[in-house]
Amino acid sequence: MEGDSAGGSAKQGRDRKFQAILPLRGKILNVERARLDKMLANNEIKNLVIALGTNINDQFDIEKLRYHRIVIMTDADVDGAHIRTLLLTLFFRHFNELVAAGHLYIAQPPLYQVKKGAKVEYAYSEAEKEKIIKSLGGHVDEEVKELEEGEEENEEETKKKANARISIQRYKGLGEMNPEQLWETTMDPEQRVMSQVTIEDAAYADKIFDMLMGGDVAPRKHFIQTHAKKVENLDI
Repeated sequence: MEGDSAGGSAKQGRDRKFQAILPLRGKILNVERARLDKMLANNEIKNLVIALGTNINDQFDIEKLRYHRIVIMTDADVDGAHIRTLLLTLFFRHFNELVAAGHLYIAQPPLYQVKKGAKVEYAYSEAEKEKIIKSLGGHVDEEVKELEEGEEENEEETKKKANARISIQRYKGLGEMNPEQLWETTMDPEQRVMSQVTIEDAAYADKIFDMLMGGDVAPRKHFIQTHAKKVENLDI
């Protein structure tokens, strides 16, 4: 899990009977460009190898895997996406058997909390957010603010507008959620949304990782220039 603060909330919110949390302090080393000795000198990677229990490379033993599901949990922003890519590179290059066996997952935390009165719903996309707002009816906060700055209203009218108000919170980081919210949205097996990482075309995946994470700049630059206009979620 990305971040100490989010890791603390996750530890408080988890079910200790079957869930373990490993907070990552910042970005791990890009293993596409590093030797094994340099990798294992990196504290975050070393702690991850110890936590998995399988060892690594020639000494890797999948039978010693301590957890059935390994779930990557990162923020819904550019830094979170970068950390997720670094972790996927690590697993693809050095724990490929885990990926092939279906043990690796990516958590899908919500992008928005939509609240009206005591009713709270979570949206995982812009389209889902708009659908929830439409189903709830009422006014979003910005509209209510304009009304509140106008003429004075009686207590009953004010209460009515407060109940009709819809507040929207955009989650950019897992650390913004308290333990209860993290459990409800991202860790509860009955509610959570996860994507299983699979490698249907290993040769193609190998080529992509080498291009995007390797030391040769030219192919990466060409890829960015080619696909720049297709970017949908840009955080600048």
